[in-house]
Amino acid sequence: MTDPRMNFHEKAPKIPPRILCIGMPVRDLTFRVPGVPARGSKENATHFDEICGGNALNAAIGIVRLGGRASVCGPMGDIKETSSRFIFEKLANEGIETNHLVRMPGLVTPISAVMVDPTGERTIVTFRDPELWKVRLPDTETLLDDCAAILTESRCAEFCTDLCAEAQKRGIPVIVDVDRAMSLREGLLNASSHLVFSSEPLQETAGVTDDAQALKKIAKLTPSFLAGTRGARGTIWLDEQQAIQETPAFPVHTVDTLGAGDVFHGAFALAITEGQELRQALRFASAAAALKCTRHGGAFAAPQRVEVEELLKQGLGASAASPRQ
Repeated sequence: MTDPRMNFHEKAPKIPPRILCIGMPVRDLTFRVPGVPARGSKENATHFDEICGGNALNAAIGIVRLGGRASVCGPMGDIKETSSRFIFEKLANEGIETNHLVRMPGLVTPISAVMVDPTGERTIVTFRDPELWKVRLPDTETLLDDCAAILTESRCAEFCTDLCAEAQKRGIPVIVDVDRAMSLREGLLNASSHLVFSSEPLQETAGVTDDAQALKKIAKLTPSFLAGTRGARGTIWLDEQQAIQETPAFPVHTVDTLGAGDVFHGAFALAITEGQELRQALRFASAAAALKCTRHGGAFAAPQRVEVEELLKQGLGASAASPRQ
């Protein structure tokens, strides 16, 4: 006779991994425009939307849409502030945990004006209250409890490097989204397991004008996995033998790139926690980012898991990486 308890456990749903996303949530005012206005001119928008964003928050949305669990940690403005309340409501609707966000009395939550042109390219102006950088995160034990991975943005190094270093000691992956040039003495270089750069800050960080050379130069300073995202040109990365590999992007009709890079990082972090090997994880992330680009709405246009898996099955964006020396 079958043990009913065994049957119950076999059918019990698996709890997905929780990824701690550290960054600064942003209130985004988005405008679709025929063209980015020239200095001193005016332009009429064809569409307006009010959403929330920021690297970590966008990544968290992507993670949850793909079947993971995400909690967001970082500074927010005053509890009475309109932007702060707006963001909390949006996160609650997405099922993202917000208990680690830190309200800072009297301060302003970051806010952006985002213009999206007909090619899908976005132009952004953001205000971040300088006092937000003085945030003190919740204690380490609280943040790392039930934490499968940390995903953070390089600009937050000032207040999260110590936490990331402790996570590394505990064997918890730390994925860093690098979209600003880093110092070659930056602590996150060694307080991370995966550094995923955008192409421009990759070259600026290394002080060279070639992505492959930049990766190899930075590899001499850190044991972290290194990659550079290049939009439609795909992703360049170093394998375990320090050889250059390239993973193609998925060809799609792009209408809105806002949040695409963040969805890529969120999907990549989720894939790492699921034990996907690097080549597979990069394709998974590329597929998620590509699908997001086909829709307006920032990260709120991030795809569901089934959509990503279907795109991967179609084999668009060749599955084999191209080695370079």
